[in-house]
Amino acid sequence: MKCKRLNEVLELLQPYWSKAPDLSLMEILQKISDESGFKKPLNELTDEVIIYQLKMDGTDRHEPIPGIKEDYEEDFKTALLKARGIIK
Repeated sequence: MKCKRLNEVLELLQPYWSKAPDLSLMEILQKISDESGFKKPLNELTDEVIIYQLKMDGTDRHEPIPGIKEDYEEDFKTALLKARGIIK
């Protein structure tokens, strides 16, 4: 599991870091932390925050989260009817 997560971070980090190659790894992590609104010390930054922020880089702030997008409904009534099994 950890190897998969490490590979995912490295895969997501490469294009992000290539936008500012002059920054060190700690500076990149601080930038990710700042962009995500993480207010705690950098050593408390979790890999979930890093992965999420890297996945959402360049997307609209109001876009649905990628893993939730498949279940996303614009209309509350439609979402409620689907949840109750009335419509598919």
